[in-house]
Amino acid sequence: MIRSDTPASEGPLSLRPVTRRGVMNASLGLAAAATAAATLQAAPSKAEAASDAKTGPGSGTITTKDGTTIFYKDWGARDAQPVVFHHGWPLSSDDWDAQMMFFLLQGYRVIAHDRRGHGRSSQTDGGNEMDTYAADVAALAKHLDLKHAIHVGHSTGGGEVARYVAKFGGKGRVAKAVLIGAVPPIMLKTAANPGGLPMEVFDGFRAALAANRAQFFRDIPAGPFYGFNRDGAKVSQGVIDNWWRQGMMGGAKAHYDCIKAFSETDFTSDLKTIDVPVLVMHGEDDQIVPIADSALLGIKLLKKGTLKTYKGLPHGMATTNADVINKDLLEFFKA
Repeated sequence: MIRSDTPASEGPLSLRPVTRRGVMNASLGLAAAATAAATLQAAPSKAEAASDAKTGPGSGTITTKDGTTIFYKDWGARDAQPVVFHHGWPLSSDDWDAQMMFFLLQGYRVIAHDRRGHGRSSQTDGGNEMDTYAADVAALAKHLDLKHAIHVGHSTGGGEVARYVAKFGGKGRVAKAVLIGAVPPIMLKTAANPGGLPMEVFDGFRAALAANRAQFFRDIPAGPFYGFNRDGAKVSQGVIDNWWRQGMMGGAKAHYDCIKAFSETDFTSDLKTIDVPVLVMHGEDDQIVPIADSALLGIKLLKKGTLKTYKGLPHGMATTNADVINKDLLEFFKA
């Protein structure tokens, strides 16, 4: 997490008086920056070795059968193992910056797309449900000729991964999958899922989005998404602003429809169908997708599932605790 410790009262840098403390802080800052730079330079030995390998333009779009434009990023050597990241609602591929950069420097080919209706993709008024989301991913995977890929999904993206891998992951297309704070098996409270969240919760989401999406998209990241509403939390305004920025890039109609997709879709049969190794990662203080009715149930349905939980970590832990999550992801990728 990036946080500023400079009191607002000190004013702009150019107007501050020069003091011993100021010089010391500046020196420490430069030293930290140098250390970070050295780490980044030292880490990508695989990436550097593959620097002459064939690469592409870095980003692009595809057009699906129904005319929807899907934006994607595609970084790294084309002969490296691909890792495909699936973002949560109502965000975009930008939510994976910390993972995209880390795994690119580890020598992987990293790919992330903006789901239809989100980010830079078409602001669709139809097709905003899981079967179409998965079909869009299949079209992207075919376009990029992805094989032996690792698919990583967060929240709604975890549901997208489950549906995609179950329906399209055969014939060597998928090697492994990861579900982070993911919605499967099903979020909604039903007769078969008595521990789920009542419909009133999701109706409240829809009402808030329709009434004042801009404010709603401030309240979520400033509160439960990153656990910034917890006592003692280190709040990052930059993280909040970035969440808002991504959300407001997408279409309100698609975001509205997606609430039904992530809350009411039952992924039970998908989880039972998946036959590749799956890592399930979940924060124990997830206030958006409570762990008891998601990861703790989903792991029982997977043939080759591994569960890893994180005490005190929030729904958005891949951002707030990227160092921890990236380390565990890398270990799973290499296993």
